[in-house]
Amino acid sequence: MTQTNTTAADDALVLREDRDGIAYLTLNRPNQFNALSEELLDALQANLDAIAEDKSVRVVVLAGNGRAFCAGHDLKQMRTQNERAYFQQLFTRCGQVMTRISSLPQPVIARVHGIATAAGCQLVASCDLAIAEEGSRFAVSGINVGLFCGTPSVPLSRNVGRKQAMEMLLTGGFIPAQQAAAQGLVNRAVPLEQLDDEVLKLARTICDKSSASVALGKAMYYKQLEMGVEQAYQFASEAMADNMMFEDVGEGIDAFTEKRPPNWRDR
Repeated sequence: MTQTNTTAADDALVLREDRDGIAYLTLNRPNQFNALSEELLDALQANLDAIAEDKSVRVVVLAGNGRAFCAGHDLKQMRTQNERAYFQQLFTRCGQVMTRISSLPQPVIARVHGIATAAGCQLVASCDLAIAEEGSRFAVSGINVGLFCGTPSVPLSRNVGRKQAMEMLLTGGFIPAQQAAAQGLVNRAVPLEQLDDEVLKLARTICDKSSASVALGKAMYYKQLEMGVEQAYQFASEAMADNMMFEDVGEGIDAFTEKRPPNWRDR
């Protein structure tokens, strides 16, 4: 994927380009396989916070520069520290970035190529949607260096089955893209030459919807996942009743009955 940054120098840790309602964020540490250093986490957080307030952005695509999507935390940087407080802060900070993705009003699509390991796999699992190229591979490989991937296990276990997640966590082994798709970690795996087209097709499909309804729906979806079934139904019913009050719902129903495209007002 060709990325042309329009908001920062080429050596920025996260590149951003906006096109037709889609914000493309590209992790930009290619020589380190886009490892999540403290600085990269801060840059990603800042970009996500800015996008949250940007009404012109309807969908976010998250990608990696170079040969990989993301190789997880920067182990070399971590080895310069030996204080527990530092690591507590680092993993908490990383978790805040991951939860910012789910709290963002806009859907986030991971465009995955190469490898996504440890916190990089966590990043994929934290995105709302993910499309991977067929040659990509996924692992939560901390156990291979003696570190159980505790924080990556949080979104991983909310994407794939418990036993599949536990096997990945305990073995540190890679799974291929097709298996990741079958287990629910990504939506689908496609040939590399089709990756950008598939991501763009999905992004444009979402862009064509009411952004107000998408934002309400995304927030409702994640909140109800943590509830019991009865509470989830009550919460979802309230959210749908609120949604019915949107101007866009009236417009959408009218457009459907009149057999014409809707003219969204995003409210």
